[in-house]
Amino acid sequence: MEPCVKRPVGRQVLPPDGGYGWFIVLSTFLVFGLTFGIIKAFGVFFVEIQQHFVTSATECSWITSIAVATIHFGAPFGSALSAYFSPRLRIRPDVDTHGDDTWLLFVDQYSWRSGLLLLGGLQLHLCVCGALLRPLTQTKETRLGEEEGLELEPEDHAETTPDSKFKPVSATSERTCFDFKRRVQRYVDYSLIGSAHFMVYSMFGLFAALGFFAPALFLVPYARSLGIEEYRSAALLSISAALDLTGRLVFGWVANMRLIKMVHQLMVTVLLLGTVLLLCPLATTFGQLVAFSAGYGLVFGATVSIHITMLAEVVGVNRLGSALGFFMLIRSCGGLLGPPLAGLFIDKMGDYSSGFLMAGVALIVSAFCLLLLHQMNR
Repeated sequence: MEPCVKRPVGRQVLPPDGGYGWFIVLSTFLVFGLTFGIIKAFGVFFVEIQQHFVTSATECSWITSIAVATIHFGAPFGSALSAYFSPRLRIRPDVDTHGDDTWLLFVDQYSWRSGLLLLGGLQLHLCVCGALLRPLTQTKETRLGEEEGLELEPEDHAETTPDSKFKPVSATSERTCFDFKRRVQRYVDYSLIGSAHFMVYSMFGLFAALGFFAPALFLVPYARSLGIEEYRSAALLSISAALDLTGRLVFGWVANMRLIKMVHQLMVTVLLLGTVLLLCPLATTFGQLVAFSAGYGLVFGATVSIHITMLAEVVGVNRLGSALGFFMLIRSCGGLLGPPLAGLFIDKMGDYSSGFLMAGVALIVSAFCLLLLHQMNR
């Protein structure tokens, strides 16, 4: 019978919840704004780039769609690398926090080429944000608490002797390989593909992504096609961003209160978002576009604030790391095809409002995926 060395189970000391943790929050907040904030602000460059290269809306929209798809496509690989190395290696953003009329100041003063160079310089600050994501320094008390909560695995006499301090090199290598596989499998769990609930929710993410990014891309061109001045058109994105942040905070707090089931809340917000986009062609004046931008930003923030949390309820917290990677990978197809598909409708119909109609229909289809998931849970 193999002997088992046991240690007394003691009180585990958890890492502190404050202090340096606020720098982690600050870092991720800036990362979120410096990535998707800039991608969503690309609408202020859209008209200038389209006119400069004499290209169609479909071709020009590929710039944004490829950027969005690349971020999502790298999610599973980034999760695995973070598991093996550290979060400093890569950070995944998902929030818009910038005032987008600033970029139109860049375009006017320095041309769209120089404006993109300035945005690239801002993106370099991601290196500083990534450097802040260092692990917590473990104190002696923390290490002791962690060790006391563990129990050693059985050891084989063929490998060790009572007087030996170290295991043979081969055994150590096998143990290291096993630990590596276990850590990677935590973030690359292929069994999720066989989960019907996860795949239905991923289909929701795919159709939702078809409608998530096109509106922000075409909002400024749509306003300018109605004869609204450049600065007032760019201000619409700022209004949308401000209400987006408000929606995230308010409806995230509502979800945390558990007043209603999260799947019901998400279903309602997605339907509202699709409906708002379908009503966009009715907005033809600046005041009406301000109301549309505010409504779109508020409901968009309400939707994206809980759709990742909902994923944890679908697969469980323990599988969230792996599920998030695959979910983002599947959603990347929607992010890749959404803007060009909207651009295709715009080119065929000769009206920017048709792009918003496409996005609204895609979001309503995604709501039916949530309805199917709800019925499966029942």
